[in-house]
This record gives sequence, structure tokens and C-alpha cells, in this order.
Amino acid sequence: MSIRLAVRSDLARIVEIYNYYVINTPITFDLHPFTPEQRVKWFEEHAGTARHRLFVAEDGCRVVGYAGSGQFRDKAAYDTSVETTIYCAHDALGRGIGSMLYRTLFAALKNEDIHRILAGITIPNEASVRMHRRFGFTDVGVFSENGRKLNRYWDVLWMQRPLAIPGE
Repeated sequence: MSIRLAVRSDLARIVEIYNYYVINTPITFDLHPFTPEQRVKWFEEHAGTARHRLFVAEDGCRVVGYAGSGQFRDKAAYDTSVETTIYCAHDALGRGIGSMLYRTLFAALKNEDIHRILAGITIPNEASVRMHRRFGFTDVGVFSENGRKLNRYWDVLWMQRPLAIPGE
């Protein structure tokens, strides 16, 4: 297993991984699958070399997950906050890929001008909540029933952590 910066040729596989969750789960609130062409702008916004980065996990020659940091809100005062995104291929869950991706992402960001890292998690999703807590995220609050998908409303747990955690 190797972790590396994402490149444009990874986009089709990244979209394939993401679309599984779009179609089959409430984890993302997107309702319709994407084509790689529709995700180019998103990729370019996340695949920078400063605060906004995108890494992939590769098993052999196959991308099995990705994690990135992107803009939290489109207002200048939020620039020192980033929101994370992390997805693993549904057939590769439970192998520690998410943890490897987060370790790499947070290490890459350590010298950036970032004060807070934020994550929104559709709940229930105990595996994701557990992983985020292992990485020092703490609960900020729950937006109740703020997304409708798969014929029901879902809550979103918002978590945050500082960029630098003592001892990390």
C-alpha cells in the first residue's frame, strides 16, 4: 500500500469510489452520480500544494481511497480553516487505509497556515466517527435532519481539530 499525491489520471477512479457512496449510502448528500468531467473543478480545488491537498491510497496499481483538504467556506476570514474529505473503496474498508491517508494528509499540512480542520459526518457512521476521534477531532455539534436522501432525513455531526496537536 502506498500513499501519494493525486494526479489528474486518478480522477476517474476517485469518481468511481465516490459514486458508490452517492448511489448506495447517505454518507454524501449528493443524489446523482458524477462523471469524471463533472468533477474536474472539484479535483483542481483539492489537488493543490498548499492548504488544499488530495492524496490517494494505491494498492498495487489500483487506487483504493482518497483524502483531501479543501476550502471550508468562500469568505476570506475562513481561509485558515479547511474541511476534509475521505473515502475508501467499499471493498477495501477495514484495512486501515483511511488512517494512512489522514496521517499523510495531516503531515503534509503541518507547515501550512491552518488553524482548524473540520469534518462533517452523516450519522450514524461509527467507523468514521471513531477514526476522526483517534485523530484528535472533537464534536462541535449536530445539525439535525438537515439532509434528505434515501427517503429519510439524516443528521450531520460536525467535528474539528487544531492543525497541531501536542505529541503528534
